[in-house]
Amino acid sequence: MFTTRFTQSITAKSAAAVTLLGIGGYCAQTRLISTAHAESKETYKVFSGFGFTTLRLQSIKDFNHNTKRLVFEFPDQNATSGLSLTSALLTISRPEGRWLPVLRPYTPISDLDQKGQIELMVKKYPNGKASTHIHSLVPGDTLTFAAAIQGHAWTPNQSSQVYLIAGGAGITPIYQLAQGILNNPADQTKIKLVFGVNTEQDLLLREELEGFKTRFPDRFDYLYTVSHPEGQSDGFRKGYVTEELLRDVVKADEDAKVFVCGPPAMEDSLVGSKFQSGILAKLGFEKGQIVKF
Repeated sequence: MFTTRFTQSITAKSAAAVTLLGIGGYCAQTRLISTAHAESKETYKVFSGFGFTTLRLQSIKDFNHNTKRLVFEFPDQNATSGLSLTSALLTISRPEGRWLPVLRPYTPISDLDQKGQIELMVKKYPNGKASTHIHSLVPGDTLTFAAAIQGHAWTPNQSSQVYLIAGGAGITPIYQLAQGILNNPADQTKIKLVFGVNTEQDLLLREELEGFKTRFPDRFDYLYTVSHPEGQSDGFRKGYVTEELLRDVVKADEDAKVFVCGPPAMEDSLVGSKFQSGILAKLGFEKGQIVKF
């Protein structure tokens, strides 16, 4: 995941807490947690309690020129994350030459019930302190995680139809929600995704999204829109996420919800001030139907 605005307000407080505890403090706590995990005979949930958890990087893979997929292994291969829809993890990076840690939230893209590991997708930004540090990691290196950050508390079938609107790196929390809904046999919610990016190479998780369409043809559909395509359009529209585009996709039924995550300019145009003056309001959605990550 990438950093989302709903988490940014907590990072300053969390940074202060980390500084007060000190590196030795949270490393010691991590060792205690890991020992307890190894001794427990029950299925262990890595992020279910308070504290810091340091995980070893198992593998790293380039997705495109500025985005990597990183798999971190749990101390117990039978452990699960313990996270719920929708959740992000606060990472603690110590870039070389910096005394204070850098805290950034990222949304896991692996199934939250997957055993033994968790996967992040991290985009490297120019001058991005945390993303640059994370991109520098190699298998065997470690990364420390602090609090799990709860977003919208999803319960199965709370809406019969959801619309997911993502821009660029904002696809990760949107993807986590779609994956959690579709992989739950008890949840019959239908999903329509609109994903806007700059170039076709920025269509992160494209293979997984198109796999959802193959596996759940009656419940999942998507539309890609690319603002600066490099050639002939292949499976996507040209342009931005606009009111005109959305009129062809969304329907503001009373039971519907719409989830938004993307660059600030995109979110502002869709949601507007106090959820009442943006494109979604013009299309008939009430404040209580709109969720911004």
